[in-house]
Formats: sequence, C-alpha cells, structure tokens
Amino acid sequence: MQRIINKAKDFNELVMFEHSIFSLPFIFIGMVVAADGWFGFWLLIMGVLAALSARNFAMGVNRYADRDIDAQNPRTENRPNVDGRLNSSTIMIFVVVNALIFVAVAYMINPLALSLSVPILFVLGGYSYFKRFSSLAHIVLGISLGLAPIAGVVAVSATIPAWSVILSLGVIFWVAGFDLLYSLQDMDFDKQNDLHSIPSRYGSDATLFISALFHMLSVVFWALFVWVAGLGFFAFVAVIASAVMLSYEHHLVRKDFTQIDRAFFTVNGYLGVAFFILIVLDKAL
Repeated sequence: MQRIINKAKDFNELVMFEHSIFSLPFIFIGMVVAADGWFGFWLLIMGVLAALSARNFAMGVNRYADRDIDAQNPRTENRPNVDGRLNSSTIMIFVVVNALIFVAVAYMINPLALSLSVPILFVLGGYSYFKRFSSLAHIVLGISLGLAPIAGVVAVSATIPAWSVILSLGVIFWVAGFDLLYSLQDMDFDKQNDLHSIPSRYGSDATLFISALFHMLSVVFWALFVWVAGLGFFAFVAVIASAVMLSYEHHLVRKDFTQIDRAFFTVNGYLGVAFFILIVLDKAL
C-alpha cells in the first residue's frame, strides 16, 4: 500500500495536479456562460475529466521531452523524470493513458468535441518542443490553456461563439504573461544551453515589459468578453479584480525576483477562482 502511495506522490510531483487551478476555472466559466447557469452534473464530471486528462497528457509529454534539460538545471534536477523515480516507459504509458481518457471523454460529450480532441492533443504536446527552436513557446503555452474555455463551451452547446474566442484570447495572454515571469528563473540557464525564451533572448527588462503588455491585453479581452456575452455587474467586477491582481503580481516580481513562485502560483491561482466565482454570481443574481 505504501508503495502505491509513494508512486502516486511521484506522479503528483511529476505533473503537479494542484496547478490544474489555472485551467479549470476558465473551462467552467465557459460552461456556465454557455448554459446560462447550471449545466448539470454529467457535464461537470466530463469537464473535470477532460481538463485533468488533457493537463496530465501535456505535463507528461513535457516531462518526457525535457528529461535531458531538467537533468542539467539545478532547479529541476530532483524531479521524478530525472532522478529515476519514474522511468521513461512509465511516463510514456501515463501520457498514452491520459490521451485515451481525453478522447473517450470527448466522444461521450458530443461529435464536435470528439473531432477537436486529437488536434487539441497535438497543440498540448507541441508546446514541449517549441523552446528548442522558438521564443514563441510562451505563446504556445498560452494557446494550450486558452483552449480550455472554448472546450467548455463546445461541451455545453457544440458551438464556438465569438465571446468564447474572446475569453480564450484573454486566457492566452494571461498565461503567456505569467509564463514570461516564471521563465525569468531560467534566463541564465537557457542562455547557456541554447534554449529559446524571451528572457534569454531579450533580457529581464524587456521580459517584464512584454509580460505587462500581455496582461494588459488579457484584461482588455476579458472586458470585451463580458460585453459581447451580455454579462452584468459581477462579471465586470471580475475583470477589475483581475486587473488589480495582475498589477500586484508584477509589483511582486519587479520588487524581488525571489517572489516569482509566489506571484506565479498564488496570485494566478486566486485570480482564476475569483473570476469563476464572480461569473457564477453574475448568472445567479
């Protein structure tokens, strides 16, 4: 029994299940708005399964692809994909199982979800290789998580309305912006190992500027989403609260780079949850 528990802990450390907090709220925001309220327990279960399996697939591919890179980076050298706790075959089985779960869930939702499932997996898996040849990897990560609200809307309505694309654009720039801040930790390592990132190519000052620009765009797109979707007071409060939290995130990082983890995990985690709660209030009241 202890061996199973330890292995579960290793997989949790591999993919960091708790970081699903970044994508789950926006999947359900899309679902709540598309359903004009509660969308039912069946879609709740399907939504959770789709989000977790997609993220597990993406993180599994990332850890598999980055075995050589992680082994050289002092920040990542103790990850399970490097120190032998999870070998390459085990990680690949984990990737395949989660891909099959994702496609199966899409099949049970509707035909449009099924037809989009494999292309989505290609996008999610492709991110892991981008930093080897392009500094646009931050944008690709944003697109990967930005697909979440569109997927939620597809699950409910089998359509892709304009407001869902606008919401998705906000998520894309939000994620790309905070990934830029997170990448500052590896700026020197990326330079030394010929890995492509905006921090390693343009430096910290330019990265901070681009990240702030991306986050400004995310707020603009979220405000536009609220307007196009015809939402009300609490939805606009969600946009304002997001702007305040993103400003605080940049304040933390600019003040002290050792605050990057706090800015990345805590502030962005609260942002997604707060946005979701306020959208639910907007639909309920």
